[in-house]
Amino acid sequence: MTSYNIVASIDDVTVVAEYTPEYRVEGQRYQSEAALEKEFIRLLTEQGYEYLNLSSEPDFINNLRIQLEKLNNFSFSDGEWDRFFKESLASANEGIVEKTRKIQEDYIQVLRLDDGASKNIYLIDKKNIHNNRLQVLNQYEEDGGTYKSRYDVTVLVNGLPLIHIELKRRGVAIREAFNQINRYQRDSFWASHGFFEYVQIFVISNGTHTKYYSNTTRDAHIRKQVPGGRRKSKKTGVEDMKIIKS
Repeated sequence: MTSYNIVASIDDVTVVAEYTPEYRVEGQRYQSEAALEKEFIRLLTEQGYEYLNLSSEPDFINNLRIQLEKLNNFSFSDGEWDRFFKESLASANEGIVEKTRKIQEDYIQVLRLDDGASKNIYLIDKKNIHNNRLQVLNQYEEDGGTYKSRYDVTVLVNGLPLIHIELKRRGVAIREAFNQINRYQRDSFWASHGFFEYVQIFVISNGTHTKYYSNTTRDAHIRKQVPGGRRKSKKTGVEDMKIIKS
């Protein structure tokens, strides 16, 4: 049935305008998580990020080698790459703290060449930031942890995953994305060669609200405000949370 909006009305005359209502199909009220993820990746690729479609850790490692070779204008021999990978990138003795220190402070690693000489290998070029290569990866699967995991969106810098984004569809509480990252931290980020322990920044979003926090300091910097100005640590949600400067 046609609807009309009343523009003006007096005793003798009524002026109306035809109005065609927009109907929404139930269940499509909010943008889906897949649609949100697709749009986010589109925006990144338009800004120069290279989109990657990686399905296995060997592909991930091969891409890492390629990106570091480009950054350093150097080609590893297979032996040199094997040593550098095991000693500098994927040491079994290093966790989140050690990998964060490597990204923040020790980003120039020493490679022992086949002829016995040494060469500096940059993980990140902090003096000429435009030399770094940015890539975006989504739905990467990790099946080596306690449970099989599939990560939403990850930004790679020179092949290393430094920013991870967890998305939920509009209408879902943003704390669900926070809780999801906590589960990944517990169950799978350390798995295989532990690449996702290199992540420096986590971003959580439901398309309406977005928050970000650092990997190693999230428990120290994210607090829930409670009455009386006291702050109470809360690891299980982000509702009513804010970033507190240390």
